[in-house]
Amino acid sequence: MIRIETLGRIRLVTLNRPAARNAVNPALAKALFDTMLEFQANRAVDVAVLTGADGAFCAGFDLKAAAAGAARDWLAGLDIPPGWADPMGQPLPSPMGPARLMLEKPVIAAIEGAAVAGGMELALWADMRVMATDAQFGVFCRRWGVPLIDGGTVRLPLTVGQGRANDLILTGRPVDAAEAHAIGLADRVVHPGQALPAALTLADSLTRFPQACLRADHLSARLPPETLAARLRREWASVRAALHEGINGAARFTAGHGRAGRFDDI
Repeated sequence: MIRIETLGRIRLVTLNRPAARNAVNPALAKALFDTMLEFQANRAVDVAVLTGADGAFCAGFDLKAAAAGAARDWLAGLDIPPGWADPMGQPLPSPMGPARLMLEKPVIAAIEGAAVAGGMELALWADMRVMATDAQFGVFCRRWGVPLIDGGTVRLPLTVGQGRANDLILTGRPVDAAEAHAIGLADRVVHPGQALPAALTLADSLTRFPQACLRADHLSARLPPETLAARLRREWASVRAALHEGINGAARFTAGHGRAGRFDDI
């Protein structure tokens, strides 16, 4: 379900549900949350690379699990406590796992194939994105009434600007690597099959710098933790009422609609 490797001072984390294009179910979400907390605390590693097995990054939350009711208990336990304001000192899991965490150490996403719906949110949670030319982003969950609840409404406007974020969030349309690079959604674009090697090379270059300085600058360049927490609280509160639409949409997907990213059969 999740593979963890240590390569020098790099922690490589691989989502390993290839039959589901590495879609995240509750067990994988919990494992990914725990893995990232351990990475943060481990003094032997400085940078994490997050990727997916067998040519796909992540197809989002597992809609088959959602349609079968397996997600209900998981989501019911994810409410944000009133007054939560510290995503660094008070870590909370998100539906996809780590999206409510704010780490000191950098995380690089190595993206092949689909990084869509919640998978796109995981890629946005990472600090940098290395993308293969045949990969794609997209808020594909727009088709099913599944809301963005893993920081997508917070991080996408910060990454590409409000206007472009509006386009991608409202339409859900696919975004190829060329467009992703042009709008700042992808930081590096490489040939197919080379996203992971390129991300590891990039990660290794970061480990060579003095780490206290790197982490201080990295923290200062991002939203203050309390501001991030406030925006994540707002996102969760505004979409929680819409989750019932997502259960119906997940059932349509399970019945065979909208496969391969189709928008004409939903």
